[in-house]
Amino acid sequence: MTIETLGHIIEAILFVTGEAVEIQALSKGLETTELDVIQALDYLTEDMDRNNRGVCIKRFGSQAQLTTRAEWAPYIEKMLQPVQKQSLSQAALETLSIVAYKQPVTKLEVEAIRGVKCDYSIQSLVSKDLIEEVGRKETLGRPILYGTTEHFLSHFGLGSIADLPERPEAEDTPEGEDLVP
Repeated sequence: MTIETLGHIIEAILFVTGEAVEIQALSKGLETTELDVIQALDYLTEDMDRNNRGVCIKRFGSQAQLTTRAEWAPYIEKMLQPVQKQSLSQAALETLSIVAYKQPVTKLEVEAIRGVKCDYSIQSLVSKDLIEEVGRKETLGRPILYGTTEHFLSHFGLGSIADLPERPEAEDTPEGEDLVP
């Protein structure tokens, strides 16, 4: 099977599933190597970009998903008039940004940075599958360590945590000190 044919098969699979699919699962299901799947995804991505198609391939860590192109969003929204999604609260966004930049991090460490309790924010982010338990800290009480999920990457259109923007420095922060310890 050619890389082009494999790419078209993967496109059909991603279209039908509608969600991100692990590259390893594609490899296993299609009885081919992960390298072949990656090459087929690269071919498909380049072909869709070259032809400025309405859909594109996005990769989130070790997953791939068929998504609509961002530049067509206004037309899609106008046509479908979607119900407004519930957005994250300011507290949840602050908590999420701390977890994203400092992971793995405990709830107590997040609270120390924010200066307020964050039980509800942590619970909300876990229920929305934006953060997850990634282990336990080797200290007294063995508190839970939190990190971001593949869904977090997908939701914010990131390939990996390394794609996060640089942290801005506060104007009133003394030079050389981080905003977040």
